[in-house]
Amino acid sequence: MRWLDVTNHNSVLPAEADLRATRAPYLHSTDAYQDITSNFALLERAVGQFDSRFTLRALRSISSLRKRLDPEVLTEAIVSYYPANNFEGNDLIALVGGYRSPTKGYQDSNAKREVASEVDIYLGILVQVYFYDQQEYEKGAEWSSRLVDRIRDLNRRTLDSLAARAYFYFALFHEKLDPKPPSKLSAVIGIRRQLLGALRSAVLRKDQDTQAAVMVLLLRNYISTADITQADLLVAQTQFPQTAPNNQVARFLYYLGRIRAIQLNYTEAHEHLTSATRKSPTSSTAAGFYQASMKLLVVVELLMGDIPERAIFSQPKLERALEPYFRLVQAVRAGDLQGFIRAVQQHGPVFQSDGTYTLILRLRQNVIRTGIRMLSLSYSRISLRDICIRLGLESEESAEYIVAKAIRDGVIEANINHEKGYMQTKRPGDVYATREPAEAFHDRISACLVLHDECVKAMRYPMNQHRLELKNAQEARERERELVKEIQDGDIDDDDAAGDFEGL
Repeated sequence: MRWLDVTNHNSVLPAEADLRATRAPYLHSTDAYQDITSNFALLERAVGQFDSRFTLRALRSISSLRKRLDPEVLTEAIVSYYPANNFEGNDLIALVGGYRSPTKGYQDSNAKREVASEVDIYLGILVQVYFYDQQEYEKGAEWSSRLVDRIRDLNRRTLDSLAARAYFYFALFHEKLDPKPPSKLSAVIGIRRQLLGALRSAVLRKDQDTQAAVMVLLLRNYISTADITQADLLVAQTQFPQTAPNNQVARFLYYLGRIRAIQLNYTEAHEHLTSATRKSPTSSTAAGFYQASMKLLVVVELLMGDIPERAIFSQPKLERALEPYFRLVQAVRAGDLQGFIRAVQQHGPVFQSDGTYTLILRLRQNVIRTGIRMLSLSYSRISLRDICIRLGLESEESAEYIVAKAIRDGVIEANINHEKGYMQTKRPGDVYATREPAEAFHDRISACLVLHDECVKAMRYPMNQHRLELKNAQEARERERELVKEIQDGDIDDDDAAGDFEGL
């Protein structure tokens, strides 16, 4: 038998190990409770100083809190803030399945406390997060509807950031309900009237945080059910706020790029998606958004006739996610129609889940055009029959039609000899003699200038700081006048003047 060495400090007695195991969840919940209550102070400070930065700090902590939320932690936080007879507090406790213990200390300390609406909504958002992580979507959707109705009744600018987060989970819960989009019976269609009403109220109240969030949610709602016309009308008839948070701007540009791509406006789609990828956060928590933006951007570049740079596919965040698209790019770059068909068939489910399948199907014509361009660079003269064989086309008439269309679109510079049945390529000119390099340089400079202007607009300063400085200066001048008057009247002797008023 092997005896336990009690002199070894690394060894742990069984009883002590059991004690630590039972104590760990308690410590875990205690830390979560302290974090929540510390956010109460931040929210009250945001109300007192009318500064939304404290509210944003409380909202940013939700990502670290959500893994530690449970009914016990939520109930303890609710009981510590609400008075015993408060209806909203008791409603939240019953909602999470908790129990208010008849603790006299809580009742005495909270009996005269005035419940801040910001803390009330913040706790409601924590309940939303808890329901979403527990996959209680129906319960969460019902609670979210009640929460956003309560927010609309409260016209307070200190609730703007909280309202935007509440509407986000409100829409997310309804997306998870059966039947899911793109079904026309989906629950997302039923909440459009509510989201449009929230957008109208936000515009009238100049609530730019909620306005930006609801606009993004409406675009996502319309795109999920393929209502592209309604999404385009929303963009045309509303104006996205210029002071919106960066994450909302990135989402808005992404959905706008998707709308333009579906409408065959690839140039605008490319601009919006490029801006969305540049504004995407670099943290690992936003890797999914960055990957989705890059996937759509790669497809749009292929539809424009360009080939994405190879360095994009070697980035650590994108290497595995873009592997199906890399195979697609290889087929398009080589003009291999059969390889393109194999890539689409092999990775079709991935493209469908990414929402790019219908756009990728449009690439067949581009693959053929790329193949023709490769042939025009390789051969000064090639017969239409050889083009038909190399590209896998059905007949020479189809090859002649496709070559003629490529010449008209400016893809290649060549002539077709219809009598002898061949394509003859013209000698290419010097690209640096054209305006193309200058235009590319201009586009990069414009992007840098736009980024600089947005950074300047995003700079924040303490609110009403100039008023505080003016007030202090006015008080200093008044004190100086009083001192001068007392000196002139002789109320201050020489010792006082030398001691307390040395500066004069």
